[in-house]
Amino acid sequence: MIRRAILALPLLALPVRAQGLPPAPRPVVLAEDAMLRLGDIFENAGPLAPQAVGAAPAPGRRMLLDAANLGAIARRHGLNWRPLSGEERSIVERPGRPVPRDEIEGLLRVELARHGADPDFDLDLPGFAPPLVPIAALPEVDASTRRFAATLVVAAEGMAMQRLRIAGRVAPTVPVVLATRRMAVGEVVRAADIEERRLRAERVRPGMAQRAEDVVGRQLRRPIGSAMPFVTIDLVAPVVVTKNQVVLMMLDAPGLTLTAQGRALEAAAIGEVVQVMNLASRQVVEAEAIGPGRVRVRHGAAPLQIAGRR
Repeated sequence: MIRRAILALPLLALPVRAQGLPPAPRPVVLAEDAMLRLGDIFENAGPLAPQAVGAAPAPGRRMLLDAANLGAIARRHGLNWRPLSGEERSIVERPGRPVPRDEIEGLLRVELARHGADPDFDLDLPGFAPPLVPIAALPEVDASTRRFAATLVVAAEGMAMQRLRIAGRVAPTVPVVLATRRMAVGEVVRAADIEERRLRAERVRPGMAQRAEDVVGRQLRRPIGSAMPFVTIDLVAPVVVTKNQVVLMMLDAPGLTLTAQGRALEAAAIGEVVQVMNLASRQVVEAEAIGPGRVRVRHGAAPLQIAGRR
């Protein structure tokens, strides 16, 4: 019985012939898994097709198997195939897709904020290329950071874990208020005329408006272009009294209000003091602009020529 077993061993070592058509290498192989199998490389591999050959290329990469490589694989796995011309070859490709840059930047923002950075900043990642993962894989990305030298760890089903060293710069940003349209001198800014945005701090000059309430309702002293920042020095309270305008002069007294007509000798916004000439007495008094075409005579000013009472 021992003798029969020894004689049977050479028979087990003979190459196994695939059933049906003879095996042949595929010119182009699209690998879907991390492990490359015999049936991926050779057509008609028969029962040997599930045998693992080796690791597939990384996602997004390719490799070339020439005639010598193909012949060695066939011999190693007992497949009855030999190169005929020496020019046979297979190109093995593994499709991949990049991890979305937004996902990586979002992760870095969280980590940098956890280490004390202002959450409102811009990221500079010079030369950074997002890693590739298999088409159908859902990557899990992790990162740790110190002085913004980060280790990016990418793991997905069907690929080896990747560790990428990335470095960048955190650029602080500050809020600014921009114009949404071209505006002329004298226009009063409305809420629809502004857009609040954050810009890099190095691009923001001193004096640029940073809050909507500093802009809305103010009047322009200089024209401004679309998408340009408002400058606080160019914004004034809207003029309600213009120079040489005929205005209603008011003087409040206990139980009554005295009024007269006057002529403003200068322009003024609400709350500003303006010189007004009483048209009846020709006297000039100081008054406070309280509304469009209306002023209130300051306490202690020269008496008004009474035009009526109410």
